[in-house]
Amino acid sequence: MKTETPIEELKTQTRIERFAQWLMSREERRGEKETNLDTLVKLNVLVSFLTLAMVGGIDAVRTTIMFIPYF
Repeated sequence: MKTETPIEELKTQTRIERFAQWLMSREERRGEKETNLDTLVKLNVLVSFLTLAMVGGIDAVRTTIMFIPYF
């Protein structure tokens, strides 16, 4: 014989599954946002160096790069 589960328990499982799916999709969107943020930071650094080169010349850029330890 089949064991029947109460309707409330089925609703709870469905609700939990929907919540889990929502959490997973939220994490994926958050990951995409962080990727976009990294890209914007890199673009900002590039534009800053280009502006520094136009205003201060290439020597100013070389001096700035020299002071960045990880570059």
